[in-house]
Amino acid sequence: MLMAHPAVLRTLVDQYETLRLLHAEDSSEKVRRRMDDVTYTLCVTTGTRDIDSALVAARHQLAGARADDDSLLTV
Repeated sequence: MLMAHPAVLRTLVDQYETLRLLHAEDSSEKVRRRMDDVTYTLCVTTGTRDIDSALVAARHQLAGARADDDSLLTV
């Protein structure tokens, strides 16, 4: 299975958490749609079917990631 680069995964998790807070304060259509998009992307990226499983999988993958590994980001 392909695995997302830790930087990409961290960005998705951060976006989801921010959008979840925004949705609690402002349940606008725009925020909800963006949250749906990030949720879908997290699920696809982690190979899961629901956001709870996706977050657990992402955090598990991030826990084992090397913070200074940028090998896939450099050309």
